[in-house]
Amino acid sequence: MVQVTYRLSVLDQSPIAAGSTATDALHNTLDLAQAADALGYHRYWLAEHHASRSLAGVAPEVMIGPVALATNRIRVGSGGIMLPHYSPFKVAEMFAMLSALAPGRIDLGLGRAPGSDQRTAFALQRDRSRRMPNDFPDMLDELTAYLQGTMPQDHAFAPLQDLMPTGGGIPELWMLGSSPESAYWAAERGLPYCFADFINSDGAHLARTYRANFRPSAQLAEPYVMAATWTIAAPSAEEAERLAAPARMMFAHLVSGTPIPVPSVEDALAWLDANPQANRQRRRTVLGTPLQVRAGLDEVAADYTADELMLVNILPDHAARKRSYELVAAEYGLAPVTAAA
Repeated sequence: MVQVTYRLSVLDQSPIAAGSTATDALHNTLDLAQAADALGYHRYWLAEHHASRSLAGVAPEVMIGPVALATNRIRVGSGGIMLPHYSPFKVAEMFAMLSALAPGRIDLGLGRAPGSDQRTAFALQRDRSRRMPNDFPDMLDELTAYLQGTMPQDHAFAPLQDLMPTGGGIPELWMLGSSPESAYWAAERGLPYCFADFINSDGAHLARTYRANFRPSAQLAEPYVMAATWTIAAPSAEEAERLAAPARMMFAHLVSGTPIPVPSVEDALAWLDANPQANRQRRRTVLGTPLQVRAGLDEVAADYTADELMLVNILPDHAARKRSYELVAAEYGLAPVTAAA
C-alpha cells in the first residue's frame, strides 16, 4: 500500500432528510462522530448554517461538547464559527470552557462568511440600527489575544484575558475560507488554514499564497493546509453517483431561493431527470468506489499540497453516509481505535 502523506478528518453539516427532524439529524451527528472516532479519523468538525430546512447545525458550539463527551480521542471543533455574528470575548469564553471540558481536543475554526442569506445575517445582529462593519481581522486579533493572554495591558479589556475558564489549555485556532483574504489572514497570523474546496474548487493557488506568506507564530512554526472536499464512497461507482443526487437537487433549490430538506435518492433522480440543467457539475465531487475515491483525494491533496483532507457530504440515508466514511477508512488503512483507548 502506498504511504499516505495526509491526515483524514470529517466535516458534519447535520443533514435533515425529508420526513425527519433536526432531532434525528443531531442524533445522527453523535452516531457518526462516534464512528469516526473509532475508525481513526483525526478530527470531527461541526458546521454553522442558519435558517435552513436541510441542515440542523445552527450552533456548532452547542454540539461540540456532546460530541467530545461521546468520543474518546478524536479532535472536535467548529467548521466554523462565523465570527462576524458574535462578540470575540463570548467566543473566547465558550471555547475556553469547551477546552476545559475536553482538554487538548478542541479546535476553533473561524470563518467570515455569514453561513446564511443576508436577511438572516441581519437578524443575527444584536444592533439592527446599521449594518455591521467589515472588521473581521480586528475581531480575530481580539479573540486570539483573550485565548493566548496577549492583550496589551493598556487595552480596556485586558483584565478579561485572565478570567477565561482554565484547565483545558488553548483551543487550536484555525482560519477557514474560500477567498484570497482568508489565505492572507491565516498566513499573517501563523494559523493553520482550511480551504473549502467543496464551495470553491479553484483554491490551490490560494494555498500556495498562504504558504508563501506564512509567518511562524506561538501556535504554529510551519504552514499547515487542510482542504475540505465533497466525498462519497460506495461499493460501486453507480451507487455513489446515485447517492450524490439528493445534494444536487437540494443545492439547486437553495440557489433558486426555495430551500428544501434533503430529498430521497429516488425523488432527487426523478427531479434531476426533469430538470437536466440543474445536473451540471459546478464544483469538484470525489465519488466512486473506495479505490476511485482514494485516487480522487490524492489529486486534491496534490493540488493543495495538503497536510490534511476533511471529507464532507450530505446524504438522506444515515446508514449510507456512515458507510461512506467506513469504506474510506478501510481503503486508507486508518487504525481503528477501541473505546478503551
